[in-house]
Formats: sequence, C-alpha cells, structure tokens
Amino acid sequence: MPKLVFILEDETDILELISLQITNAGFETRGFIRGEEMFNGMRSALPDLIVLDLMLPDMDGLEVCKRLKENPSHDKIPVVMLTARINIEDKVKGLEYGADDYITKPFDSKELIARINAVLRRSAWETEKNVLMITPDFKIDFNRFEVFYKNRRLDLTLTEFKILQLLTKRPGWVYSRSQILDYLWGNDKIVIERSVDVHIKNLRDKIGEIASMVINVRGVGYKFDQQEPRQD
Repeated sequence: MPKLVFILEDETDILELISLQITNAGFETRGFIRGEEMFNGMRSALPDLIVLDLMLPDMDGLEVCKRLKENPSHDKIPVVMLTARINIEDKVKGLEYGADDYITKPFDSKELIARINAVLRRSAWETEKNVLMITPDFKIDFNRFEVFYKNRRLDLTLTEFKILQLLTKRPGWVYSRSQILDYLWGNDKIVIERSVDVHIKNLRDKIGEIASMVINVRGVGYKFDQQEPRQD
C-alpha cells in the first residue's frame, strides 16, 4: 500500500502542484485548504505524513502542528513544514512545535520528495531492544516509541524520543550536537545545531524529574547520566 500524505496548503495552484509531485513519487495524497478540514479528514483516515503550510485562512500552521502533537492519537505523525517564512526564528519555532523538517518556498520538487522520504525513514526506525528501565518509575519502550514516568505516558515527539534513545544507549557518553544531528537526520539533516538545544529543552520539559539526568557538557554537547546533576 502506498503511504498516505496529507497536504495542508491554502493556495489551490500550489496545492495541486505539490499533490501532483508527491503522487508521481508513488504516494497517495489528500489535499486540504483549511486546518479544520484536515482534522475532520483525520477522522476517517490517518496519514503517514503531513506537509503543512504555516499561513492558513482559519488558523496558524504552528497551531495546527501544536494541536497534532498534543493529541496522543496524532503526535507520532511526522510533519514537514513547507512555507514562505524564511526567518531562522520561524524555523526554530517550527521545531519547537514538533515539526520533523522545515522547507522554505520556493522549493525544488526533488528536494521535497527527498525530505519526505527521509522523514518517513526516520519514523520507521526500530531497535532490537524492547524496554529499558532507567529507574523503577521511568521506562522506555523502544519498539512502541513510548516513554512512561510513574505509570504516565509522556508525549514525546519522534525527534525527542530518538535523542533520548541515543543518549541512553551509552550512559555517560558525551555526544556533540553534530553527532546528534547526524543520528537524527544523517545526510538529510537540517544544519542548525541550535535545533538540538531546542529539542533537548522540550525533552527536559516533558520528562520532569528525570530531566536532571540529561546533562549539558559545556562546549561539547550532551550526555545521559543518572549520577550527576544537570548542568546548564
């Protein structure tokens, strides 16, 4: 079965162009002009990925992304933002809201398809390990992409989960921002090392008391250590 891609874009000519390009690449597509239309469409089918414009007639695209990531039924759906906003602050904000990639207009169709494929490859990642018990209260299920703290499921984005997965693979091992980017995106990475700090901050905010185990090593990067206090 072909992967299903939802496209949320308010300019009909651009929507048709994107739909054609993605369909020609072997995907099934459904297009929407308004955010609420897309959410209504998700009642009958969930997409494998969403291409999201930021400037919409009924709501801001960032709010659409935030709403997706706050819903446990939708929060693992990858989001590729495609927008005319080129400011670096907008890119960082997009990552803060949980986007998996950010492409600016005008865009190259080959790059768009390559980015979509790269994001889908990351979302399909699995590990042979099953469950890692960090503490009696803190558990990571790698096959289900779920983290539990005190029997409560934490709503991490895929990127946040993968950062936690990387750091907990080798407790005490220091990973540079560049190494973390390579692990997350490989050759398809967004070359903004500051984005690692954004994702780490979001991760810490969500894991509560366990945040003290995610340690900033000044001038180097990050590590996971159950013994040392967090440094900022």
